[in-house]
Amino acid sequence: MEIKLTTSEIQAILQGCQYTLRLISSSQDYRNIESSEYFSTLNDVVLNDAFNILGEVLDAIDEMKQMTQKGKF
Repeated sequence: MEIKLTTSEIQAILQGCQYTLRLISSSQDYRNIESSEYFSTLNDVVLNDAFNILGEVLDAIDEMKQMTQKGKF
């Protein structure tokens, strides 16, 4: 089953995910988890990295929309 989403809906969902990640990363419990000597990820990534990646994806979508509106895509 394919889910049909508009570009605006995709952006809203990604922005919501980014907001949620920011909320989690600002909690003391999460900061305690991340600072634990037992916390590690395969590529040494942390929640803030995911937040930044979503920001890059959102920027790329904005750029694509601008190019499309200018008729260059």
